[in-house]
Amino acid sequence: MGGPLFGDRPVTSPSVLHAPKPVTLALNELIARYDGRAPRYTSYPTAVQFTPQVDAATYRGWLAALPPADPVSLYLHIPFCARLCWYCGCNTRAVNRHEPVSDYVQHLIAEAALLQDALPGRLPANAIHLGGGTPNMLAPGEMDAIFGALRRIFDIAPDAEVAAELDPAVLTRDWVRSATSHGLSRASLGVQNLSPEVQAAVNRQESFEEIAQCVAWLREFGVGSINLDLMYGLPHQTTVNTLATIDKIVTLRPERLALFGYAHVPWMKAHQQLLDEAALPGAAERLDQSEAAAERLVSEGYVRIGLDHFALPTDNLVTAQREGRLRRNFQGYTTDSAQTLLGLGASSIGSLPQGLVQNIAQELPWRNAVAAGDLPIARGVAVTGEDRFRAEIIERLMCDLAVDLAAVCGRHGRTMSDLTDELAALRAFADDGLVVRQGERLSVTDLGRLVVRSVCAVFDTYFAPEAGRHSRAL
Repeated sequence: MGGPLFGDRPVTSPSVLHAPKPVTLALNELIARYDGRAPRYTSYPTAVQFTPQVDAATYRGWLAALPPADPVSLYLHIPFCARLCWYCGCNTRAVNRHEPVSDYVQHLIAEAALLQDALPGRLPANAIHLGGGTPNMLAPGEMDAIFGALRRIFDIAPDAEVAAELDPAVLTRDWVRSATSHGLSRASLGVQNLSPEVQAAVNRQESFEEIAQCVAWLREFGVGSINLDLMYGLPHQTTVNTLATIDKIVTLRPERLALFGYAHVPWMKAHQQLLDEAALPGAAERLDQSEAAAERLVSEGYVRIGLDHFALPTDNLVTAQREGRLRRNFQGYTTDSAQTLLGLGASSIGSLPQGLVQNIAQELPWRNAVAAGDLPIARGVAVTGEDRFRAEIIERLMCDLAVDLAAVCGRHGRTMSDLTDELAALRAFADDGLVVRQGERLSVTDLGRLVVRSVCAVFDTYFAPEAGRHSRAL
């Protein structure tokens, strides 16, 4: 399977926005029409709409108004890595000394204390997510200090989900033992691709045996949900080495896999300039890699979740999708039902009923703000009733690939006439077999899944495709 999965043959899907009729759309036409830029919709409004008008004082007011009995989720950002992967779009940096990490931990605990002062009480917490960067750069004693602080501030449920993003290259058995003593129940390991040529091109070398050892340690200490991150669209990546990676990885039987498209944004992430752009696959090659990978994972018994996740049938992501409870936030697809996500650490994003906030991204200014006793908020956006209306439509499309527009309108005091322009804009998608409208229900077809972000953008009143501030849709 080295050539394009679709080849030169047209791809076919039904279209029923006007009237049912078979429609064929060649792959090159799909790319030409829909390979523009679109948000990833991990929130709505997206981070592009954040402004400094939402500041620490705004955030403090929002925190004080949180219902004391409602559970929250916590996100802690650890912006350090032992190595810098050249494809990375995260807020992180490579360090070869531990002192910056130790100092950061002290400031993280200090920020948590500032948060405590602003909260209406000791709120219940049902989920904690450690992201990065590389959270397993933290020493066991630092993990003890962080979780000790969180337990003083929040009433952490005995069965709270504790998750961490991990780099196999620096994971140790002792770290896993320490993390599970604090309740680590879900872990995500970065794999990306096992081809030595691809790994050399992106500065991330690791063997299948190293990954298998990490999975074994996690299983040994009772981590019940393991996710492995894969990518497509990397330099020198092909459908052949993508499928070869999957064939090895599925032997580990992780509960979940994520398959992300590489987003090449060197104007935002300078280290991506180190990649050989001439070795990047084109749009058709990227589509072939992603769809061939998806087919292989489904054939191995995984259920496709939303845009880019896969899970075993027994996983609670599958249950949530089946029951219409699947959610999407800054960590991707989730079963977390909390209405409030509190972010800690440089660049972390929080979501509250009143709006979204983001901490200062640059590490030194973040430290300075915390040291001065200020909540380190850089920007955010207050959400309106209109935002909530559109956010529900977009989240359901991203999670379920379908939405009952009339039901959403009813919950927000709207009518279908409020979506007249959007439904008109979707006619082109319907004519191309990408969406189907049956009554007031809008569904994205299997072919349309490839461009679901662009379908969502139709409902995004802020979206400006000419701004070039998002990754490509395909």
